[in-house]
Amino acid sequence: MEWVDRLNESMEYLEAHLASEISYEEMARIACCSRYHFQRMFTYLAGTTLSEYIRRRRMSLAAVELRSGGERIIDLAEKYGYSSPTAFNRAFQSVHGAAPSEVRSGSAAVKAFPPLVFTLSVRGGEALDYRIETCPAFRVVGISAPLTQELEENFAAVPQLWQRAAEDGTIPRLAGLMDAPPMGLLGISVCGEAERWRYLIAVSSTRPAGEFEEYTVPAAVWAVFPGAGLEAFQDLQRRVVTEWLPTSGYEYANAPDLEVYLNPDPRDARYEVWIPVVKRTER
Repeated sequence: MEWVDRLNESMEYLEAHLASEISYEEMARIACCSRYHFQRMFTYLAGTTLSEYIRRRRMSLAAVELRSGGERIIDLAEKYGYSSPTAFNRAFQSVHGAAPSEVRSGSAAVKAFPPLVFTLSVRGGEALDYRIETCPAFRVVGISAPLTQELEENFAAVPQLWQRAAEDGTIPRLAGLMDAPPMGLLGISVCGEAERWRYLIAVSSTRPAGEFEEYTVPAAVWAVFPGAGLEAFQDLQRRVVTEWLPTSGYEYANAPDLEVYLNPDPRDARYEVWIPVVKRTER
């Protein structure tokens, strides 16, 4: 249960800082993982992004305060970290579907979003195949796109990079350079604490990079999950986080996530999801 306890401690930190600055880094530290992996894990477990959850919680509290009539709208905007009443109004309406002034007057209903509490639940019984791979560092060559600290902004950037690579001939040019394991077209999420966040489409290669950029994937241990069919890719990632990770005895390591496309053809896609892991330690 310690894994769940850590997540709930991070939620307690969030609740204590809703009216001040919230540090994603501190939440990740409490949960014993990187900021990137914490946000990813939260999204799969909660069904919404961390930034959206924070917005909902803040606007839920703001609605209560507006109903009580004790705070001005401009004061609430400042309290919950908005640069102007206009920005606050926009966020408030996106959550409640009504303007703050309508809620204050009592003419509009509001939504309540109680704090999240994580619990360990038993699911399914459906098999989830995996293996543990210990790999030395390896060099890759490819192309990349920057990733931001807000994961939802990356949901558009990564598909756009793949589309560009397919349309301009990058993928077959990369395939011609592949000569080292892991053999396959790689999607690499580089989001280490001391690295420039970016997503690479690459191959493992010992050949000259030429027109492509280089990156060295650090030595690490990965839990590897095979999958098939691109429509099942997100569901496989969700199952890894919500079903396998809590009871696996492992936790996220500070290394890149890998997608290894053994056959990237959308008509018969076969791939592996590589999650960097370390043995979980008791605190």
